[in-house]
Amino acid sequence: MEGIEHRTLSVNGIAMHVAEKGRGGPAVLLLHGFPELWYAWRRQIHALASLGYRAVAPDLRGYGDTEAPAPAERYTCHHVVGDLVALMDELGEEKVHVVGHDLGALVGWYLCMFRPERVRSYVCLTVPFRPRHPRMKPVESMRALFGDDYYICRFQKPGDIESEIERIGARNMLRKILTERKPGPPMWPKGEDVGVGPGKPVALPSWLTEEDLDYYTSKFGKRGFTGGLNYYRAMDLNWELTAPWTGVQVKVPVKFIVGDLDMTYTSPGVKEYVHGGGFKMDVPLLEDVVVMEGAGHFINQERAAEINSHIHDFIKKF
Repeated sequence: MEGIEHRTLSVNGIAMHVAEKGRGGPAVLLLHGFPELWYAWRRQIHALASLGYRAVAPDLRGYGDTEAPAPAERYTCHHVVGDLVALMDELGEEKVHVVGHDLGALVGWYLCMFRPERVRSYVCLTVPFRPRHPRMKPVESMRALFGDDYYICRFQKPGDIESEIERIGARNMLRKILTERKPGPPMWPKGEDVGVGPGKPVALPSWLTEEDLDYYTSKFGKRGFTGGLNYYRAMDLNWELTAPWTGVQVKVPVKFIVGDLDMTYTSPGVKEYVHGGGFKMDVPLLEDVVVMEGAGHFINQERAAEINSHIHDFIKKF
């Protein structure tokens, strides 16, 4: 991690840890997903800095070395976008390129929706825009579509999934999630063997090492998973708070990239939305959709060189 600078900034009432590299060029804000950290972007940070950009990767609220308020009500879209706007102000950046993955992709969509004048372009990995359904809350909708074992439904009760992670062990759970390549909606049946634990080794892919797991485990072992889970627990509250934005279009230049084995992309209805005109209708400045063959969910790590090229090819236009 040579050359990456680390510091803690005061933003929006919390202390936020930021990793960055590169000075003087346009800023690129990198937003990680669950269960990840700034560290997920380590390959992008070096690549973007070498191309003359200022790469900035925070630990989002509740993660890693950033402060983690306890209540789920402090993880709404307004809180996390407020964090990012305050971070930009603290960095002296009026406008940034944004790259988001997984849960960070959802945060990126909210940033583009609430403050488009602060965004030069948006490269979204794995999670397309999700328009607000005016009559059905998101968790209610997911439960109706996928049942109670759907992972986001299982994440809703405070302490429930945390106790299962404690039983399995943080390292084993991180290993399972980061190596999962099963297409379709992710299920987490209560009380069932999830295939990890003592005596059940899971082979690591070439892009993830035991040293990488050491880093993730050290941070999640100290901080816990509740901060990250609170984003999911705030989804229905987000639905209430975003009523004024029902039917809004996201009007920033967007490139969407996903793996053809990705669990979100292969969930019912997503391909139809992405390729059938709905996505373009909601995001009229959507310029490109890239489906990477043979790639899973964690594409910024699994296919880092290709992702770096895709990011640069897009953001250099703006």
